[in-house]
Amino acid sequence: MDYTEKNAKAIDIWVDEGWEWGRPISREVFAKSRNGDWSVLLTPFKPVPKEWFEPYYKNAKLTGVKLLGLASGGGQQMPVFAALGADCTVLDYSDRQLLSEKVVAEREGYDINIVKADMTAPLPFCGESFDMIFHPVSNCYVEDVYHIWNECYRILKPGGVLLAGMDNGASYLFNYDYDEFDIPKLSKMYKMPFNPLKNPELREEFNAPDEAFEFSHTLEEQIGGQLKAGFALTDLYEDMDAGTLLAHYNFPEYIATRAVKPQVTCSHHNPRAVSYH
Repeated sequence: MDYTEKNAKAIDIWVDEGWEWGRPISREVFAKSRNGDWSVLLTPFKPVPKEWFEPYYKNAKLTGVKLLGLASGGGQQMPVFAALGADCTVLDYSDRQLLSEKVVAEREGYDINIVKADMTAPLPFCGESFDMIFHPVSNCYVEDVYHIWNECYRILKPGGVLLAGMDNGASYLFNYDYDEFDIPKLSKMYKMPFNPLKNPELREEFNAPDEAFEFSHTLEEQIGGQLKAGFALTDLYEDMDAGTLLAHYNFPEYIATRAVKPQVTCSHHNPRAVSYH
């Protein structure tokens, strides 16, 4: 079985067991979103700043914005964007995550294009199809992130915005247990990079049906990869996760970035001038 297929089946199990990132939003949250009271997450806790959605966020809406939720199934972010008037497409490889999207869309009466696909393959969209891509923490389940950034660049329109959540790789340095005071403590160290596909001993830890293959990625891969693909980075922030050893010592393990695909503009004085939203 391909590792991404195994990961999709593992995530299906997590959703059935009540996984935090597989619980759809409620009717109340959807109604509040329609009335302008909304937030979405790229990382575990910090809401994405609303100014990150400019220049498409107008009059407290995303009306008509062609938005792709990349590996963003689960009925959490996409319903919010639909409530704001966006033309939404969601791509995921987990059947359960996509089912949640279908259930919420039918419950609330909006249209959404639901696509089951493996993001390690070429994305099933034409070039310059989207105004915005929303990509919450998920490329930790993919070995090659450069492919993802290149595909995002291809399918975004010039001037389009990529919002991405990522881990910084630090969480893969060690495993941890909890002491008698419920404080996380170090139990095992791992050498970087963390890649079960290239480490037979490590691979054994992921054989269970409910275990998903995960991979550490450096900032050179995560942020540098976006820059190499052609994006211009415009902003970023860091975030932590509750209950981890890193969070106990106030060390952020996640990063969110806002990047823009350059839009070449005509200029009498400088025909190669590039403008950024």
